[in-house]
Amino acid sequence: MTQQSSGPTMPPPGAPQRTGWLRITLQGSPFTGSIITPTVRLNGQPVPASYGENLYPVVPGPWRVDVESRWLRTYGQATLDLSVREGETVPVYYAQPYHQFARGSLGLGRQRRPGTTGGVLLTVAFGLIFTLIIVLLGVLVALQLAQN
Repeated sequence: MTQQSSGPTMPPPGAPQRTGWLRITLQGSPFTGSIITPTVRLNGQPVPASYGENLYPVVPGPWRVDVESRWLRTYGQATLDLSVREGETVPVYYAQPYHQFARGSLGLGRQRRPGTTGGVLLTVAFGLIFTLIIVLLGVLVALQLAQN
């Protein structure tokens, strides 16, 4: 899906139309990331974005790309400073973390989703706790039956 922004990234009317492009890909989907689309800011100004490819016309020069996700709180923050030349299309990729306690990943190539280790450790910890509770309940029931 390609989306063009006409917000603060366009040259002023009447100015020479020197243009570069930022192609920002928000990796994932509402099913693999968050139902709420990550927020994209170009030089501090929010721009419309959706999962997949987003194409923004920009004035050549230095740009700061900020992306963050939001669910119950803001998480997955990532920042990238880059320079766009006239006529150039700069590909930028953002990957949300697996959980809300990790930063996002933003770069010029496809990104891995951060937080894999933490997510696996949390899942294993909850699994062990659940198993321990079931075993303890089984032992307590067995002791209760043995007393009767």
